[in-house]
Amino acid sequence: MAARRPSEVVIFTYQVGFGDCFLLRFVYASMARHVLIDFGTMGLPKTAESGRMLRIANDIADKCGGKLDIVVATHRHADHISGFATKNGAASGDIIAALAKDAVVLQPWTEAPDLAVDAEGPLPDDHQGFAARRASLASMQGFAAELVAALAAKPPRGLSKAALDQLAFIGRDNIANLSAVENLMAMGKQRIYAYHGLAVDLRKVLPGIKLRVLGPPTLKQTETIRKQRAKDADEFWQLAPQRLAAEAALGTGSDELFPGHPFARATRLPMEARWFARRVEAAAGDQKLSLVRVLDKAMNNTSLILLFEARGKKLLFPGDAQIENWAFALAQPDIRALLAGVDLYKVGHHGSRNATPKTLWNGFANRGGQAKKGRMTALLSTMPGKHGNADEGVRSEVPRTTLLKALADDTHLHSTHTLAPDTLFEEVRIKLA
Repeated sequence: MAARRPSEVVIFTYQVGFGDCFLLRFVYASMARHVLIDFGTMGLPKTAESGRMLRIANDIADKCGGKLDIVVATHRHADHISGFATKNGAASGDIIAALAKDAVVLQPWTEAPDLAVDAEGPLPDDHQGFAARRASLASMQGFAAELVAALAAKPPRGLSKAALDQLAFIGRDNIANLSAVENLMAMGKQRIYAYHGLAVDLRKVLPGIKLRVLGPPTLKQTETIRKQRAKDADEFWQLAPQRLAAEAALGTGSDELFPGHPFARATRLPMEARWFARRVEAAAGDQKLSLVRVLDKAMNNTSLILLFEARGKKLLFPGDAQIENWAFALAQPDIRALLAGVDLYKVGHHGSRNATPKTLWNGFANRGGQAKKGRMTALLSTMPGKHGNADEGVRSEVPRTTLLKALADDTHLHSTHTLAPDTLFEEVRIKLA
C-alpha cells in the first residue's frame, strides 16, 4: 500500500519572468508522476535568452521522462498559457502537447468550448452557444488589441506614460493567444472543466493524492465573480486606505496646480480653463485604461484554485484568483478549517495586493518565524516593475511590498525574482509523512 502513496513532492518553479510555470513531481517507491501547472510569460528577465520558453519545455521533457500526467491551465491570460502556443511542430507548445498526449487537462469551467455565451455554470442544456461565445470572447480581446495598438500609435495627451505602459501590458495579456488556446483544447486524452466543489477523482493518475477544487465558483453558486472591488481595507495588502486624490485617479502623477506653466502647446481656451481641460483629457485616457482592466480582472476571477492533499500535507495552487473568486470558498467554515493546515502556498497573482486575502493569510496555522515548527513554504513567480503602481495612494505594485515582507517573515519564501537571470528554475522538496 505504501508504494501507492508518494513519499515526496518536488516542485520546479521555472523562471519565466512575469508569469507562472510549475512542474510538480510526486515521487513513489517505483515511479514518479508529473503535473504541469501553467506555462506562460508576459515579460522575461532582460538578460534571458530569446529561446527561454523553448528551453524550459525541453527541460520539462527531460524531468518528466517524456510524459506529463496532468496539465493545468488555471486561466487563459497570456502570462499563464503563452508557452502552450505551437508553430510548425517546433515551438514550446508542440513539445508540451507531445508530452501530454495521454494526460488529463484541467481548466476552469469558463473554458468549456460548448458553453453558451450567457452560461452561468458548466454543462448547459443548450450546446449551440459555442459560436456566440467564441465571437464574444474574440470581440472583447479584439477590442483590447485594437485599443492598445491605437493608443500606442497616438497616445492621448492626458494619458501618463505609466498608465500607457499598464494599458499595453494588460491589453497584450488579454489578446487572444489562439494557438495556445486551441492546443489546450486538443491536448491529452481527458479534459476536465472544473469549478468549486467538483469531485475530481484522479486516484488512477495520482495514487494516494486527493485533489480539491476550491474555485472558481459558478455564477449559480455566487455572483461575486462578476464584479471587482477597487479596495478592501480588511483583505487587501495596503498600509492605509487608498487615497482618492484627483491627480492619482487621473494618472498625471503631479501635485502642482499648474504643472508645466506656461503651457507648451497652443490652445484657444482661455488661460483659466486650460488646467481643467488637461484633466478632462486625462480622465478620458484613464477611462480607456479602465475598459481594458475590466477584461483583465474578470479573467482572474475565473482562475482555478486547487488544493493537493497527500499523506497529511497540503499544497495550495490558486493561479491568479482574486478576492471575488476566493470569497465563496472563504465564506465556508469547513473550507477555512481545511486551508488552515496548508504546508505549501503558491502565492496568488504574482504577489498582487488582492490575491492573497487576509482572511486566507491570517488563517494559515503554519506561518510564523524561523523557529516555527512545520513552518510553511511559499512559492512566488513574479518580476517587479512590470505591473501596478507603487505610488502612495495607489499601492498596486506587483509584488506588493507589504505582502512580500509578510511572506519573507513568516514562510520559507522562494521567489523567482531573487534568482540570477540565467537560472532556469528553483527546486523545492517537500517530504510527505
